[in-house]
Amino acid sequence: MKILLAPSETKKSGGEVAFKLETLLFEALLPYRKELLHTYMNILQKGDMYEISAMFGLKKEADIKAHIKEIMHKPAMKAIERYTGVAFDHLDYPTLPSEAQAYIDSHVVLCSNLFGFLRADDHIPEYRLKQGAMVGDIRVEKFYHDHGAPLMEEYLKSEEILDLRAGFYDKFYKPSKPYTTLKFIKEGKVVSHWAKAYRGIVLREIAKAGVESIEAFMKLPIEGLTISEIQTKKNKTEIIYNIEV
Repeated sequence: MKILLAPSETKKSGGEVAFKLETLLFEALLPYRKELLHTYMNILQKGDMYEISAMFGLKKEADIKAHIKEIMHKPAMKAIERYTGVAFDHLDYPTLPSEAQAYIDSHVVLCSNLFGFLRADDHIPEYRLKQGAMVGDIRVEKFYHDHGAPLMEEYLKSEEILDLRAGFYDKFYKPSKPYTTLKFIKEGKVVSHWAKAYRGIVLREIAKAGVESIEAFMKLPIEGLTISEIQTKKNKTEIIYNIEV
């Protein structure tokens, strides 16, 4: 089983190792990653604050300048530790037992707006790129869909898929084979912001239990959640959780 997870625009600073672009998931993406990063770095070096502001999704000049970095020479850390934000706070990877961390490392695939598809333990530097932003004339989600989606299809061909990403990331890759997603309902209403938190909570429990199939996942008790319905449409199965008040 593989679990697809969206990134976060916020990142932790620092790192432990040198960044090596060629070590990331899918060697075949290396020339395309180089092309995108070359365009990204050229924009930073030109220093057009209006263009950089749009690319970063930031308005204050001090905030923008703080993220203008030569990222290729910055230290790297595991992608799963680099990203912060609601889902990652609730996953709380650093406090997981070593066996659960190893599970995350080998089962989770992230979808970076800059680097494309990543294993959870791929090492990346700190960077800034707003979801959906253009990098020069490159529409990133289409760029990685065109060059990376066929690689994902091959990579996942013998795997069950649990997709915990936000819907935007279907633009990078949407499975053509059967896959499973989650929806969270509280007092009869679909939650959006808090869905991120519950994705992190669910992933944490999956990792602690070492779940290896969708069937086993459906049997996994998760505190505060009960399955109220399961809907299947075409190749997508959606597990609808009720959040206990």
